[in-house]
Amino acid sequence: MRDVSFETLAVHQSRKSKSDFTSKATPIYQTSSFSFKNLDDLESYFEGETPYLYTRYGNPNTDELGAAVAALEGAEAGVAASSGMSAILAGILAVSKNGDHIVACDDLYGGTYHLLDSELKNFGIDVTFVSFGSEQEIKEAIRENTKLLYTETITNPFLRAENINKLVDIAKEHNLFSMVDNTFATPYVLQPYKDGVDLVVHSATKYLGGHSDVSAGVIVGSEDLIQSVRQKIISIGANLSPFEAWLTCRGIKTLALRMEKQNQNAQFIADELRQNSNVNKVYFPKFVSEKGNGAVVTIELSSHCDISTFFASLGWIKIVPSLGGVETSVSYPLGTSHRNLPPEAQQKLGINEHVVRISIGIENPKEILAQLLSAIESSL
Repeated sequence: MRDVSFETLAVHQSRKSKSDFTSKATPIYQTSSFSFKNLDDLESYFEGETPYLYTRYGNPNTDELGAAVAALEGAEAGVAASSGMSAILAGILAVSKNGDHIVACDDLYGGTYHLLDSELKNFGIDVTFVSFGSEQEIKEAIRENTKLLYTETITNPFLRAENINKLVDIAKEHNLFSMVDNTFATPYVLQPYKDGVDLVVHSATKYLGGHSDVSAGVIVGSEDLIQSVRQKIISIGANLSPFEAWLTCRGIKTLALRMEKQNQNAQFIADELRQNSNVNKVYFPKFVSEKGNGAVVTIELSSHCDISTFFASLGWIKIVPSLGGVETSVSYPLGTSHRNLPPEAQQKLGINEHVVRISIGIENPKEILAQLLSAIESSL
């Protein structure tokens, strides 16, 4: 679909059925394999005439999800994976190999930091972490064998908005691939592929699914790159199940509505908490896009607050290690998402025992605020 708004595209991203049936919703192809009439029919798959053989190789539901996110990002192609982490790994392996080097921002999600810092060593890939707030640090870290610059559009947990144009310029200057995690912003807020980023990855578990009931990942880019990513996903068995792909596509239909409300709520909560004397710092980006600044607010409570009492006093606000659902929730970066970071990395980033990450939902914003303020008051 061309020349339509994001809102319309999000609702109508489902593929039109090519069967004789006229189901309004895409059916769930809950099958591990596809059957064939005879050997000639089977051979037609390998000749590219028939699209499906085995769900690890591809499935109408997972293909629909990849295509839907690619359309929202303005990319040529996309492919679904079993999680955001598997999508990240597949993307990295598609553009780098044994003996290569990656430069990554140092304020990443803890799981991604661990993947890059520890697991990639087993693939013979070296990673240097630097502050992407400094163009000089990025350039000084680039080596002859550097292949990739990796970052997040809005970083986790302190919500630094990446300078995508600068990233793309540096990558092009040094003939490198660029890859960003766009989970926190979503394509509703930012579309980095349109700004020249090579690969854009999402943990679709969060805002794309939107209801905290799936674990999924998606990565989008050019046709050629996504073909390489797809092969990695097939080879390492990181494919997504048809049902979870179907659920995620259903969630995408309300992405624009949810993100508009959640962005507005987050701005309100950030503004209000800045006025509270028991909140030392409020982390919330500015001027990310005209559609908003994301739906996560991170705070550092005063040392007068007992963190355990705060978390125990949140009422209907749930304590969870994830984000992006329609319900407001809180997480504890020091104890969950960034638990395994080296202590020196935690200290450098400012992740301490009083940092709280708040995923803002679609509830009444004044009632969200009242719950947070009540928990802060109880913690004193």
